[in-house]
Amino acid sequence: MPELPEVETLVRELEPRVTGRRIERVILRWPRSVATPSPHAFAQRIRGQTIRSLRRRGKFLWFALDQGALLIHLKMTGRLFLLSRPEPDAHARADFILDDGRILRFSDVRKFGRLYWVQDPEVILSALGPEPLDPDFGPEDLARRLSGRRGRLKALLLDQRVIAGVGNIYADEALWRARLHPMRPASSLSPAEIRRLWASLRAALRAGLRHHGTTIQWYRRPDGKAGAHQRYLRVYGRAGQPCPRCQTPIARLLLQGRSTYCCPVCQPPPA
Repeated sequence: MPELPEVETLVRELEPRVTGRRIERVILRWPRSVATPSPHAFAQRIRGQTIRSLRRRGKFLWFALDQGALLIHLKMTGRLFLLSRPEPDAHARADFILDDGRILRFSDVRKFGRLYWVQDPEVILSALGPEPLDPDFGPEDLARRLSGRRGRLKALLLDQRVIAGVGNIYADEALWRARLHPMRPASSLSPAEIRRLWASLRAALRAGLRHHGTTIQWYRRPDGKAGAHQRYLRVYGRAGQPCPRCQTPIARLLLQGRSTYCCPVCQPPPA
């Protein structure tokens, strides 16, 4: 699933190319991608509106329109492409035809991605936790988010109500950087460990941003190019390969049914 660095890359690359453009019409090729309102109402509300700005909140792309907002959540396999002309795509779910003839296409292999038109974006976004790269988000804020929680560290990092935008890849990478085991109870962290986790989480996300995201399978940038961060991953997807720090083989665990990667030496398991 695209995470904060991938979605932010999409926003940064699309924003200067679509801001100020009017959406002439919407072609829904898979109406069930629309979460709210009805597919017909969705197309009607968006048609003729101008994209005033584009930003990210958590894993959502947020297109501010003349009235209301278009929100897109890519889920597992969603992609956004900016096309100069129509192209065959068996997985195209929605085309937004712009006033200059270009097409903003939402493509989704697994059909889990969702499109929203809402008058007030906070109806959808208010449940999200803070942005981990926000300049105002400090270690003391992370400490408050984790305070009193008995859950395992990785599970809490993946909880979008705790922190917005973090997923499987960057949670593993951050925990390795912080030398913390994914199954450590959050309540067991010392103040020094929380500060280390805060710094490591921001470093892992910024590394992903520098390389335009991680392409393991489906994620692509708006021009179809892959991200490059998969070449720089320390632990994610590297089971059996040597830890970059201590050379111990990376272990693969299952946590809540999801693959989790860590170093059994650098990240000692909880007693």
